[in-house]
Amino acid sequence: MTIAVDVSADGVRSPLSRVRSADIAVRTLREEGVRDAMVSIAFVSNRAISTLNKRHLGHRGPTDVISFGFNRPVPAAPVVGDIYIAPDVARANARQHGSGVREEIARLIVHGVLHVLGHEHPEGTRTRSSMWQRQEQLLAGMPGFLAR
Repeated sequence: MTIAVDVSADGVRSPLSRVRSADIAVRTLREEGVRDAMVSIAFVSNRAISTLNKRHLGHRGPTDVISFGFNRPVPAAPVVGDIYIAPDVARANARQHGSGVREEIARLIVHGVLHVLGHEHPEGTRTRSSMWQRQEQLLAGMPGFLAR
């Protein structure tokens, strides 16, 4: 069984390296008991994420992260999903919440992976949901990942 994570950043700068971003995703998948997965992470512009947000979620404007998890035909099938992150929105979120931008990008990677795995949070309760609590628990277990 293998976990493969591909990270791309077409012309968009992320404060976390591609290797570090992939490591965070792999660690999250393993902590969630996944042994076989193919996940892509794309760092995209505000314009690109706005287009995805409108097309797939019916919302206007940029958002921080959008994830797509593909249906597994059987439980033993690999986890397959795509995660899109807008670093500029993450920077604004970090300033607003008083956290570091690396921590915020890591949070969005963990958040995206949890969505790919089927976790959800009710509209308007993102930070009070059990998914958010799990995300923060996973993130707290990765301090060394953020420092590098």
